[in-house]
Amino acid sequence: MKYKLLAASILATLSTSAISATYQLTELGTLEGAKHSYVTDVSESGHMIGAANGLYNLPIDTSYIDFTENVVESAYSSEENAFELSDKVITFTLDDIENNNAVDNNPDAHDFMVSFLGSSTLGITSNFEYQKLSSLVGVIYNNDSVAEQPLFDVASVDYDGLTRSNTNFYNAVSEDGVSVGWGSAPYDKVLFTPDDEDDAETWFTHEFIERGMVVSADGLQVPLVPEFNEYGGTSRANDIIKTNSGYTVVGNVSIDIPEDRLENIDDNCDNEDEPTSVCINLLNSSASVFNKRAVKWELDEFLNINSTEILGLAFAPDEDETEDDAYTSTALAINENGTVVGSSHTRYYNNDSTIITMPVYFKDGNVIDFIDQEDDWISGKSLAINDNEVIAGYAVKFIEGSQRSQFFYHDINTGSTVFPTGYFSSSSSYGNDINNQGYIVGEGEVGVSDNTRRKEAFIYKIGEDKITNLNDLLPCFESDGETSYAYTMAEAKVINENNEIFGVATKTVEKRDTLGGIVTDVNGNTEFESVAVAVKLTPIANGEVDSCSVAELEENERSSASFPWYTLFLLPLVGLRRIFRF
Repeated sequence: MKYKLLAASILATLSTSAISATYQLTELGTLEGAKHSYVTDVSESGHMIGAANGLYNLPIDTSYIDFTENVVESAYSSEENAFELSDKVITFTLDDIENNNAVDNNPDAHDFMVSFLGSSTLGITSNFEYQKLSSLVGVIYNNDSVAEQPLFDVASVDYDGLTRSNTNFYNAVSEDGVSVGWGSAPYDKVLFTPDDEDDAETWFTHEFIERGMVVSADGLQVPLVPEFNEYGGTSRANDIIKTNSGYTVVGNVSIDIPEDRLENIDDNCDNEDEPTSVCINLLNSSASVFNKRAVKWELDEFLNINSTEILGLAFAPDEDETEDDAYTSTALAINENGTVVGSSHTRYYNNDSTIITMPVYFKDGNVIDFIDQEDDWISGKSLAINDNEVIAGYAVKFIEGSQRSQFFYHDINTGSTVFPTGYFSSSSSYGNDINNQGYIVGEGEVGVSDNTRRKEAFIYKIGEDKITNLNDLLPCFESDGETSYAYTMAEAKVINENNEIFGVATKTVEKRDTLGGIVTDVNGNTEFESVAVAVKLTPIANGEVDSCSVAELEENERSSASFPWYTLFLLPLVGLRRIFRF
């Protein structure tokens, strides 16, 4: 794995190949009031953290909205058309939302407003005159309970509960339960009068775009405020290990703003047409305002920062480049030896003016870009490292005309990089974690149907050039021997030294609307949907692989796996750690 102190004792199952074992699947639980659950990290001592998504009853503030605006009326007209195409009758009007509290008691009205406020097509997500909503929260798994771990969110002044306006990414946990993540500041609803207007307008502003946080085992929150914090600065915390003197945390942090970006800010962010923080957000959304570098913080046992070490960039920008553009490196994981892995901007080997993001490791003051670009690799990330200095991650190249990710492992001691064969030649795959025995877990594409690619979890043992679909190590049927097994492993996130695997599975459940009620069709029949659930896979010693699993494996090898229609509803945040730890 990427980090941990080894457990004091090793289970007897370690003497048996994990790939030859079957697995028992256990759900870790789902946060009450949420549709999906995920696991992001598990320590060797059993501390488990993750995320929940698809919160029901998201609070909608309609008090400031002009429901006669074209964008609102156009969205409602589209909603009416969608109802007609489904042979349904729309159950609310805009007047019901504005004056009759429909968002609190009509699930169709609530769903409409959630979709409207989350619409990038209509430009609402980038329009800071509308409320900001986020349905992703951090969670802690503890036996059979799941508890929310808010990062930066606070109680709303406009409605009961938290604002539910900020992003939250809960990434890693140490052996004694100290955890790290990062998020944005919650939004405040403020009145602002543009220079060319007479009347004040409602805007939604916040103090910073992103900031790392350390959370003690008993819930004390310690923000990692960047030393360079103009316009809020930025920081992210992606991994943590326990040390003899405290903790080491890695992530990235803002170090400055390039000259051209400062000129853009001076020219545009004058607090005249819109609030300054809104202008900064808009500029940052098109191209990063900040130069950001991989960082290592040393904290004492009380979570005070003792030192901050900037880990560098994989190339040296020219003077004119430092004026024009912002560059980023980030640390994603650290092992017990202090070796850090992640990604960094670097030069493309065939064109010095082209900058790409590649997997790297940080060691002895150096930033090592180790993937051979001459083999056509154009991007990627190092996601994990074990204590034997072997890295797991993925890199990207064009295969059969499209960009595909391929998982790799890289041995720092020998300098060798291996890209194992995936489920099929153009299957994208990702190596998410690696333990000290050389087992890598992740996920890869198993089949194509109607131009949709579906991913399933795998386990791979270094030295054995074959990935094994974890679903082939699960039962064919439920305990009655007839009902198809309820779970499909979509992603393997973590593997510990007991070869226990933690990840995300899908299962079919009764469909629920955004207020949490059961959904029925026009005939009154209950509808169903696929949801993500956080799970643990425990090896079963001397287990036997079901014959149906072997058949499915052969189907995958022919690249033509069939699957239930409902699994096409790929889940919004499968791949949390891989996607959001830039």
